[in-house]
Amino acid sequence: MILAPEFLRDAAIGVAVVRKPEELTHLLKSDCGAALWQRKVLPDFQRWIDGLAPENLPRGRLILRPEAVRDAVAQLCDLADMPDHPHRTRLIDDIAALSDIFAKLMDACWLRLRLDAVTTNACRKFHIDAIAARLVCTYRGAGTQYGNAPRGRSPDRVVTVPTGSPILYRGTLWPARTETPLLHRSPPIEDTGETRLVLVLDPVDDPEGAL
Repeated sequence: MILAPEFLRDAAIGVAVVRKPEELTHLLKSDCGAALWQRKVLPDFQRWIDGLAPENLPRGRLILRPEAVRDAVAQLCDLADMPDHPHRTRLIDDIAALSDIFAKLMDACWLRLRLDAVTTNACRKFHIDAIAARLVCTYRGAGTQYGNAPRGRSPDRVVTVPTGSPILYRGTLWPARTETPLLHRSPPIEDTGETRLVLVLDPVDDPEGAL
């Protein structure tokens, strides 16, 4: 992955768009509801992952320590018969790196990791998750959508996160109970034939209680 030379314009109120992973600490500021690390994927990588059959995309839901993510994702790729290719290694390395970055930012000893190959309108309503924080990165297909609106309503202006760019959201359990107008959803793709590959990471305090 490489960084995009241009920033996303008009990202929405309360969203910090950053150039470097260390700048994701903006999420910790009181006026920030989300932090988006805008990156541009390598064109060869995007062509490769877009060209894979949906059944060869890794899927799984695990609770594990950050240092175990690389091996666990490699096993999920094996289970999906994802072809052995340098871009497969790039994907695994990127997921491991994002897991390490997010765990350190959230001071989390455990992570809930979810990899989904999505073909339906999952979470199509705009909402705020009942968690402390969440990292979402879409490696294939349309990215997460977000905008500003009171809960229960849809934003007038919707922003789509660029494919390959991680976004970190605060949830309703964020320690500083600051109300945010920032809502998000999965993009509606039903009946389009599109298959998205989405990584979701949540911090976990009690791995047994989170099962």
